Amino acid sequence: MTVTVKMLVQKVKLNVVYATESLLGKEITTSDISRPGLEMTGYFDYYAPERLQLFGMKEWSYLTQMTSHNRYSVLKEMFKKDTPAVIVSRNLTIPEEMIQAAKEEGIALLSSRVSTSRLAGEMSYFLDASLAERTSVHGVLMDIYGMGVLIQGDSGIGKSETGLELVKRGHRLVADDRVDVYAKDEETLWGEPAEILRHLLEIRGVGIIDVMSLYGASAVKDSSQVQLAIYLENFEAGKVFDRLGNGNEEITFSGVSIPRIRIPVKTGRNVSVVIEAAAMNHRAKEMGFDATKTFEDRLTQLITKNEANQ
Repeated sequence: MTVTVKMLVQKVKLNVVYATESLLGKEITTSDISRPGLEMTGYFDYYAPERLQLFGMKEWSYLTQMTSHNRYSVLKEMFKKDTPAVIVSRNLTIPEEMIQAAKEEGIALLSSRVSTSRLAGEMSYFLDASLAERTSVHGVLMDIYGMGVLIQGDSGIGKSETGLELVKRGHRLVADDRVDVYAKDEETLWGEPAEILRHLLEIRGVGIIDVMSLYGASAVKDSSQVQLAIYLENFEAGKVFDRLGNGNEEITFSGVSIPRIRIPVKTGRNVSVVIEAAAMNHRAKEMGFDATKTFEDRLTQLITKNEANQ
């Protein structure tokens, strides 16, 4: 995904001090944010100009103690063509030398009223998610009881129809057909729709429907964490399916593994209700309530009791 300075301004609600349209369109290539320290003393050996440069109270205080000539010289050296933007936090007064250097070197100069640490966190959160490598997977992503559930299966098995039934039951559609997944961090998987398919569902025999138009804004969601994968497969006599819920199968996307449950599909079976139950049961397990373990404990107690009575 391409992220521009303008997108950052809109998402994080930054104020534009100086920027042309071309500067706002400059691409941000890394989520790393630099707070210049040694650079203001003239040490540039390990300077990374491709990063956003963030000035907080410490940096601003040091700059204000410098002479006008030294301040301009350091900022002129710091502002490179590769630098996407320079941001000053806390609504600090921006020195004229900084504005002059930004104009001469063609760097967008932005400001924010929020604290430096909070601003750095907001920008990092947005950039980490936006610049993360995407993997496109076939399936339907639903938000079920606040949990992101990825429904997969063979073509024609009824994934989209199941998604529609879940929407009618009060759950929310995130993506149909193509789900773009990415790792937000080492343990969190996130999913979102392809822009061309946002809020759309394809139903065989009916065509493409706009879920937001038909069912309202509460029926859709722009993105969701992916916490559970469900694979729908045709029921076949003799095929073994997990009956106790202790299969512990997983699937990995972008280096992050999530649990996967295989659900057999056959005529007369209400798959959407089964998926709801699977989502609630998964959440219960995460909270420490494991029905499988309860059953196994009761079975062990029963066997022990029977052996004692013999």
